[in-house]
Amino acid sequence: MTTAPSPRPVAARHRPWPWCRQCTGIALDLGSARTRAWMSGRRSILDVPTVTAAGDSATHPIQRGTIVDTPGTARMLNRLLGHRLPRFGSPLLILATPVLGGLAYRAEARTAVEVLRPRTVLTVPTARAVAMAADADLTHPLLVLDIGAHLTEVTLLADGAVTDARHTALGTGDLDGLTPPARITDAVVAMVTAMLDQDRTSQTLDALRRGALLAGGGALQPNVTYALSHRLRAPVRSVPAPHTAAVRGAARLLQAAHAHPSAAGIPGITHPR
Repeated sequence: MTTAPSPRPVAARHRPWPWCRQCTGIALDLGSARTRAWMSGRRSILDVPTVTAAGDSATHPIQRGTIVDTPGTARMLNRLLGHRLPRFGSPLLILATPVLGGLAYRAEARTAVEVLRPRTVLTVPTARAVAMAADADLTHPLLVLDIGAHLTEVTLLADGAVTDARHTALGTGDLDGLTPPARITDAVVAMVTAMLDQDRTSQTLDALRRGALLAGGGALQPNVTYALSHRLRAPVRSVPAPHTAAVRGAARLLQAAHAHPSAAGIPGITHPR
């Protein structure tokens, strides 16, 4: 008697959140001043100060785009999200990371988020997450200006991938009577000018002519937006709700990865090393 071979198992199709109860997803943006998270099944974004603990003993585990206290970052994440996770199951996690954070940042971030028991951790450059949140056309070169509390990044995207990036350890949290908004404007203009000077193609110029995309807390300051447009002699468009753009873009990629669990075909996201 011969036995017919067993049919290959068919991968179950994931139902959309929140109806899929077999899996959990987390989109995360670890900022120097604020940490923002979105979880599957929630409509609102969790938004808290990036501190290790409440009260006078609080310290800042992330400073100017660098994780300086990995255990402290893990404690913060556990306090923010640990009690919200299901008892069973492991979440798929997508983390927006500084464009120039590199392997060191991703390694420290991976260690910190292990407290959330993720089954998979994927990372996406903040600039790409911002572009996703803004529904930007990624078939053309795109210039993304992200002015955070303590870090400002200028990134050129081509076909959704980072082709050039600059940053400076300066942000809206540094503004006071001695540091006017013009200092941030000067820094952004200098970074864009350097990109134009060193670009042997026309991508940076094409992106600038189409208009730059502005995100981060700096986009909430009209004088910064106006000054950048005037100095760059190009349109500068603020992303809606610019302070949460990175986590919202990561959430969009998370939903795409949930529908395709291998995430192999989703451009712009990587497994941390």
